[in-house]
Amino acid sequence: MNGNPPPALSAEGLFFKIEAETLLDSVNLCADRGQLVGIIGPNGAGKSTFLRAISGILRYQGGAVYMEGKDLSSISTKDIAAGLAIVPQIAPYTQGFTSLELVLMGRYPHLGRFQVEGKADDRIAKDAMRLTETEQFADRTLDTLSGGERQRVFVSRALAQQPRILLLDEPISNLDVLHQLKVLDVVRDLVDDGLTAIAAIHDLQMAARYCDRLVLLQNGRVLAEGLPETVLSPEMIELAFGVKAAVYQDPVTGSLAISLIGPADGNSSNHSGSNGSLPTRKPEM
Repeated sequence: MNGNPPPALSAEGLFFKIEAETLLDSVNLCADRGQLVGIIGPNGAGKSTFLRAISGILRYQGGAVYMEGKDLSSISTKDIAAGLAIVPQIAPYTQGFTSLELVLMGRYPHLGRFQVEGKADDRIAKDAMRLTETEQFADRTLDTLSGGERQRVFVSRALAQQPRILLLDEPISNLDVLHQLKVLDVVRDLVDDGLTAIAAIHDLQMAARYCDRLVLLQNGRVLAEGLPETVLSPEMIELAFGVKAAVYQDPVTGSLAISLIGPADGNSSNHSGSNGSLPTRKPEM
């Protein structure tokens, strides 16, 4: 025993198959306390499936997930929820609840069986909404909000849960550019304060800018993992996404910048933009 604390969350050899299709094939991950780990990869790579597996939502068929050194399968659902929160890829349509009521649901893992929310819970929920700039929606029902506004409310609910580990599945996919930056700034600040976050991020440039480490998935397998500058090489981008790209250091932010040149096979009449977003994403299994 070396005395070092166990990783906040780790996965060993995760395997998941549905019918004849293998969606996760011996996937490993290690996220330490105070790290933001980005999960990247093309459509259908297994990013959402992987996040559902390590959250305990999905019953994988092989391997194991450990939360702070304990096998996730041996931890009660309530204890998992007290330490781990997940923001889904698509905010569920929740009819009849106001935004504040939904955010207060994040406090449930910390309440007793018959306990109701108190003043402290209300304060925590409203603080979370201030962080995501959703306090103006507190009394509005979710069905009156846009997709991006609902997404920010669901981020607020996860923050109100006060987790030690935060999982985010494409948390910025429905947001405008300003709120993409603001949400990732909030997550980054919390990580710098000791939170562990694992996020599937579609935008490679955002992933490079905010994440400490990246895991690149392809066809349910880990193609590469490590520092952003190691994973996001032109060769890896071409291998995983089938596009040619120029990778360089942004002179303003100091992080990696990615310019997409075009399909690796050259068969396209469209010119790629200058950022790291790749072709239109569809929800994954």
